[in-house]
Amino acid sequence: MAKYSTGSGGDSAGGSCELCGADGDTKTASVAGATLELCRDCAQNHGESDGGPKTSDSSDEQDRKRRAAQNTAKMRDSQSADTSHWEDGADYDADQLPYLVSDYGTRVTDARQDAGLQTSELADELDLSEDDILAVEQGRAVQANVDGSTIIALEERLDIELADSR
Repeated sequence: MAKYSTGSGGDSAGGSCELCGADGDTKTASVAGATLELCRDCAQNHGESDGGPKTSDSSDEQDRKRRAAQNTAKMRDSQSADTSHWEDGADYDADQLPYLVSDYGTRVTDARQDAGLQTSELADELDLSEDDILAVEQGRAVQANVDGSTIIALEERLDIELADSR
């Protein structure tokens, strides 16, 4: 059987695994709702052992969900407790980006131009990254991970409001 086909058929001798492409004995298994011909390794790792759908209370599924929940809890615990990777004196929780008005980028651009400043000049004056100022002007403050202190500095220097007071 060709790789990645979803043709029908039961256990077969001499087909190709539809996940890895390995030649050899394959068996029909369900993977994420699709019925595929899988080699022994892929059937063990991805497919259902009996070829049919698993019930929601199967012990394998319960074990998988339990391990996933434990891993998620460990990640959250380590992220909230471990501050060793932070710069000395940094308090990132206190410097969160506030909710911004919908036209914040235009407001910054207009105010900067009214003040007769280039982005590089404004960045130097405020001791900010020019990339952060450009990100704000282009409406990409969230995607660029701009700090709240950058927004506050721009508001104060350009005498504008950027934070949405919801």
